[in-house]
Amino acid sequence: MNFLKYLTFCIGAFAIVNTAFAQSGNQGRSRDAILTIPEVEEKDIICFALYTVHDQTLKLTAQLYPIAEGETKTVRLEIEKDDTWVEVAQTTAIEPGWTAPFRVENWDDTQAHKYRVRHGKEATYKGVIRKNPVDKDEIIVAGFTGNSIRPGHGGDISRQDIIDNIKRVDADVLFFSGDQVYDHFKHYAAWLKFGRDFGEIIKDRPTLCLPDDHDVGQPNLWGESGKVSTLSGASDGGYARPGVYVQEVERAQTSHFPDPVDPRKIGQGIGVYFTNLNWGNIDFAILEDRKFKTGPAGRVPKQGPRPDHIRNPDYDPTSVDVEGAVLLGERQLEFLDQWAQDWRNADMKVALSQTIFCGGAHIHGNANGRLHADMDSNGWPQSGRNRALRALRKGFAFHYAGDQHLATIFHHGIEEHRDAIWSFCVPSIANLYLRWWEPLEPGLNREPGAPGYTGDHLDGFHNKVTNFAAANPEKNPAGKLLNTRSAGFGIVRLNTRTRHITMECWPRNVDITDPTTQQYTGWPRTISQFDNYNPPSWGKLGELTFNVEDPVVQLIDAKTNEILYTVRANGRTFNPGAPQGKRFIIKAGRDAPDQIIVEQAEAGDQARTIRL
Repeated sequence: MNFLKYLTFCIGAFAIVNTAFAQSGNQGRSRDAILTIPEVEEKDIICFALYTVHDQTLKLTAQLYPIAEGETKTVRLEIEKDDTWVEVAQTTAIEPGWTAPFRVENWDDTQAHKYRVRHGKEATYKGVIRKNPVDKDEIIVAGFTGNSIRPGHGGDISRQDIIDNIKRVDADVLFFSGDQVYDHFKHYAAWLKFGRDFGEIIKDRPTLCLPDDHDVGQPNLWGESGKVSTLSGASDGGYARPGVYVQEVERAQTSHFPDPVDPRKIGQGIGVYFTNLNWGNIDFAILEDRKFKTGPAGRVPKQGPRPDHIRNPDYDPTSVDVEGAVLLGERQLEFLDQWAQDWRNADMKVALSQTIFCGGAHIHGNANGRLHADMDSNGWPQSGRNRALRALRKGFAFHYAGDQHLATIFHHGIEEHRDAIWSFCVPSIANLYLRWWEPLEPGLNREPGAPGYTGDHLDGFHNKVTNFAAANPEKNPAGKLLNTRSAGFGIVRLNTRTRHITMECWPRNVDITDPTTQQYTGWPRTISQFDNYNPPSWGKLGELTFNVEDPVVQLIDAKTNEILYTVRANGRTFNPGAPQGKRFIIKAGRDAPDQIIVEQAEAGDQARTIRL
């Protein structure tokens, strides 16, 4: 489909949707007005730019407005060196979507570089490629989700408060977990608006955007390796929009990511982007938790009016954990297995994905909308959820995600409560669809004075979860008053010196540096990196003292040869945790676990001194 036909199709389809939207009683500016592509002069044709730097490779994608017929499609990237602009790369703008992806290898990440993107004689867009912050003790990652533009939910309120706060804390990395675009037919126009809203902070920081369901033009997403969906709501799995549309979306949002670790395409020619980004000695795994996931329709017993919503509180959770249902898929699990063992230039590990590995809400839509379980969450399929958590805890990974429209902190469990990783789900930027975490029974083992919704629970799929915070909205939110809808954003502070992880959850339209500004109830919370795999039932193998700082330590089951975990110690001492009643091999090394240091370790052993 050529660009003119594609644009005509999108405009016609959008007109139908927008008419229905206007007839629904919406007040305020229509989305059609909000998403009009403005006419710009040639000098302003570059809207914004996104970049990452990984393994001395810079990848930057410039996003352009439509280039006029007859104008050049060549776009240049220049770097300032000794007060002179030097061209380092050229590329050709890709349509549809008008993206200009650049790649520069042998990048010097030990210093910052001013850059500018140029088109034609006049168009210039400037920013800064930051130096790799390996000399900083604390890496700040700002997290966002749910960028609705619907006026009735506060979506047309300026994002300037977010821009100002990100500048105040000077975040090192920006993470948009999904639904950057809330329009099912005009991704390009909405993406340009996203760039106009956030470009001021994106241009100077590594930024990660994970396309989710609304980005690719459907209400929910079970990608099922690229099949074509034929059901309303796409619950049969696959994509509702043509593959070329999905490719355009992912090109715009992810082509600046580090190269995918396994670039094989899926159905309809759709690519993949799961990979890792090492920045500031933090190793981020970038996951696609919906691309390979199985759709529920026709595969699980229907327990409500929709195939993905379980309304029957008496259903058997094991009945929906059907054989063959996929969550992350084998390719991503293989990636995580290798990623968890690789600690080169890494002090801590963080997994980034669209949403969390549990059913993170009980009430949907309005205060009376109790839903027993939601298959759009990563609590389903349960076997796939547990495989993902087992892979992540092997690297003591902290999980940062969004999508649920509800900010939460969970400590996940598999065999027992609290035996896996912690997750922080950030609140929506503008919250059009409300959810609440309100279990029917108070949680067990709650902290003193903590709300009843916290503590040890089983989610709707009987997954073990421990809740520590939930930013539930008001029962009757006051329209566009975003903070009554629990809108906001997250901040995670990763301290590579202390190995502490601090989660912050901020409302909209406040100054977060003002000491009188309060976070949502339950935040901030600080945990240790090592809390991400510290089951209550485990014992200790005896303190190890090394002759080097921060060695990498690996624990292996002596009977099965299974790797339980790999982690970089903090300092010269480490006391490995392990299951009781088993024997283990301990390996260690300066940057990789390349030496066997103990052959038969078990809980209760004496301290040892190790030379590497």
